[in-house]
Amino acid sequence: MRTLCDLTSATPWLDPAELRIGLGCMRLSSDGDRDEALAAQTIAAARDAGITVFDTAHAYGRDETELGSGERLLARALAGRGRAPAGCGRAATRARVITKGGMTRPGGGWVPDGRAKRIMADCEASLAALGGLPIDLYLIHAPDPRTPWPTSVRALARLLDEGMVARVGLSNVSRHQLDQALELVPVSAVEVALSVHDERALRGGIVARCEELSIAVIAHSPLGGPRRAGGLARRAPLAEAARAASATPAEVALAWLLGLSPVLVAIPGARRPETARSAARAARLTLDPQLAATLGSAPQTRRARATTSPDLPGADADVVLIMGVPGAGKSRLAETYRQRGYVRLNRDERGGALQALADELTAQLELGARRVVLDNTYLTRAARSYVIEAAGRHGLAVRCVWLETPLAQAQVNMVERLLERFGGLPSPEDLRALARREPGALAPTQQMRTFRELEPPSSDEGFAAVEVIPFTRAAAAETRTGVGVFVAAAALAEANPHQPLAGVHPEAPHLVFDWRPDGSPADLAPLAARLAARLVETAVCPHGAGPPRCWCRPPLPGLPLAFAHTHGLDPARCMLIGNSTAHRTLAAALGARYVES
Repeated sequence: MRTLCDLTSATPWLDPAELRIGLGCMRLSSDGDRDEALAAQTIAAARDAGITVFDTAHAYGRDETELGSGERLLARALAGRGRAPAGCGRAATRARVITKGGMTRPGGGWVPDGRAKRIMADCEASLAALGGLPIDLYLIHAPDPRTPWPTSVRALARLLDEGMVARVGLSNVSRHQLDQALELVPVSAVEVALSVHDERALRGGIVARCEELSIAVIAHSPLGGPRRAGGLARRAPLAEAARAASATPAEVALAWLLGLSPVLVAIPGARRPETARSAARAARLTLDPQLAATLGSAPQTRRARATTSPDLPGADADVVLIMGVPGAGKSRLAETYRQRGYVRLNRDERGGALQALADELTAQLELGARRVVLDNTYLTRAARSYVIEAAGRHGLAVRCVWLETPLAQAQVNMVERLLERFGGLPSPEDLRALARREPGALAPTQQMRTFRELEPPSSDEGFAAVEVIPFTRAAAAETRTGVGVFVAAAALAEANPHQPLAGVHPEAPHLVFDWRPDGSPADLAPLAARLAARLVETAVCPHGAGPPRCWCRPPLPGLPLAFAHTHGLDPARCMLIGNSTAHRTLAAALGARYVES
């Protein structure tokens, strides 16, 4: 039997004598049925078993009234427990405290707050809650979509510069976000979900990048989370490996995880002393290589070089992955491939999960298909990896075509798609119902989220080539050549009532639009009456404040586009009269000429 001191780690963050198993402390303080006495015993048992890594966060607790309670619980439990297990040296005498900031808990929820002042304040509060225990590693809890990522990362650099923490890292990030952060701060560790149930960190390149740079990867939820951990024994390969190793399925799952890379550290969330001791045993476990292989392995992609250019007559085979955010125009491009004889694989047409399309690709290639085009969002490296892997098994290359579309233009495309499909703008309630049966029908916040999740494609994923196609808007249909005027209500309200409004064309259809929660188009009638035009209509977004749930709230393009759709107008031939930066931005998205009132 090896002692703890015999265990080695390739993770520079840990000393060779330390276990690559830590204790995840979230549930010890955040669960509704928590038992603080039992939690203290669990922490003590983990410490006595040789575990030195303890992962907590300032946000751990039941809600916003208990911020710091998890850190205080950990500090009390670790107080006075500095003695190392017998036979180990000085490296095992300390507890390494990982904590995280930049997360709020309104109503018990989890809402990231990546502002620099929040991260600084959270770190100061964590130091106070830990009562003198130093912070060995401080992480941003999760990226905040409302805060520029560099702003949050620079706050970490400041914590280092001021000596408040020993090391900093990131949690719940993509490889793209990691690469961006590395330009601003030395990252010692990245914490991501990773288990036999969840291999996105492997497929997404996080583990490979960290291994390349000797950055520790801390695997949270390494047993799949509370709901999945209980089902590990029902996975036949795990159960068989557990019997062969005289261990539990959970111990085998942890040992398998550590075997994926020498930079991995797992932090299972034990709630009882015996579970913490079991986790420590997993770090000592050596699995039979053949049995370990049956549990899974790091995904591999194979690059195949095409023997002829797919653009030349007689090209042998071509697998094309068209990616982009919803509303980027992927369907139109894919149709040109289908007309050239490609088999099209699209989730909107075939249903099911995105990953299942890789299985369909395999089936098509086995049936003899030589040219296939897949057009879906494919926002992440992990999602794209399944296609590259499936083609690689058949010795085929995959070309990536990325439709790089600005958010404003994708929003216009989305509204146009909804208008063509339904003849009008769906209400927020209709959008929710549509999303369940039509993956392409998204609310604004859902589409915005895809932009946040987007990882730009790279040839190092295994693509034979990556082609970036900048956005260009197609000409309007022949049935939509009319000219109209969109007038922001605010521009009319502030204009001189005794002077004609610049840009008004009496023969052109006019729309007066505004956002008025709980209002109606009739509210704009007095303003519309000031326009000396043959046809004047009014439109209002009546929906409340907060993140937009509808497409009609200006500066989203729903109201002008619905008006243009009804009257056969070409937005690019229209003008928009406004008095704010938002109105100017809306005009640019529509391609309309902007006139300042």
